Amino acid sequence: MSAYPCINIHLDTITQNTKNLVTTCQSHGITPAGVTKLACAYPEVGQAILDGGIYLLADSRIANLIKLHHLDAKKMLLRIPAISEADDVVHYADISLNSELVTLEALSNEAIKQHKSHQVIIMHDLGDLREGAFYEEETLALSRKAIALPGIDLVGLGTNLACYGGVEPTAENQNQLITIAKKIETEHQIKLQYLSGASSAGLHLMLNGDLPLGINQLRLGASVLMGIGLNDERIPNTRQDTFDLTAEIIEIKVKPSVPVNSTALDAFGNKPEFIDRGLRRRAICAIGKQDVDIDQITPKDNNIIVIGGSSDHLILDIDDSKIDYSVGSLVEFELSYGGVLQCMTSEYVTKCFIKSTSVKELLC
Repeated sequence: MSAYPCINIHLDTITQNTKNLVTTCQSHGITPAGVTKLACAYPEVGQAILDGGIYLLADSRIANLIKLHHLDAKKMLLRIPAISEADDVVHYADISLNSELVTLEALSNEAIKQHKSHQVIIMHDLGDLREGAFYEEETLALSRKAIALPGIDLVGLGTNLACYGGVEPTAENQNQLITIAKKIETEHQIKLQYLSGASSAGLHLMLNGDLPLGINQLRLGASVLMGIGLNDERIPNTRQDTFDLTAEIIEIKVKPSVPVNSTALDAFGNKPEFIDRGLRRRAICAIGKQDVDIDQITPKDNNIIVIGGSSDHLILDIDDSKIDYSVGSLVEFELSYGGVLQCMTSEYVTKCFIKSTSVKELLC
């Protein structure tokens, strides 16, 4: 596999982000979980998070937790399990988030088979309308069932916000979660280990001192890996330069800015529009929309214009650049959250793990 295009993953920066966030969270009574899904749970990234002081790794996909199995940490499955994967969930996840009785029963059966006790966090929907029961009594009833199931250990109550419905974590909705948790604890004379209030979107609430006492877990992915939280705002004491993209130029030509007699749809069924800038020096890079949405990448060279692309080609206007690019030159790009996710997922983008104390390590 070619070394390019490659996404560069700066492991030391991820570790430092983690250290700073762990320190800040601990001062507010929060023990964070480290979410690896943005980086497709590559073990190098998981270890970088662990090196920063987080001891619970979380991911939405059981296939990703399998990749992290050898790391010395507890593992939590974030997406509510499918019944078909119950055996792997019990085997590879110490904790899973749940909202369905039939799934809990499947996990119970597997836990008995594997001679294990599987920990579960019941999810409650506080208005974002993704997973979890919307009505309090339904959540309380599911908690009763979970406590009664053999091989199942109810350890927490959680909620998801700002991922689907755009509902922001607030003191009010976090207190609603605490109220339900207290009812569960009082009815069953237990103490829930986790009150998992939000993802990185909840950090602003914590940093402003508005996160209610009792919430003790935030599930941190974007903040640890990219230094961003709610609405992609930068988190204090974190860096955002944890990922960047490098692509290789495979052609440079001077061409008109507008195609000749353009009447057809492009390869993605869209009618393209063009700005006539006259004759321009254009470069093609060996990366395309199959790898990343080109709207999610920004050239570090501010004098480059991203014109467009197709499945396998990225077309750049380099006419105004002060750099003397040639065929074989490398162009670097900053990435949005979506851009990182797509590049990490693409098998055609090489993963380059970088530590300041060592040379670049390529995973091809």
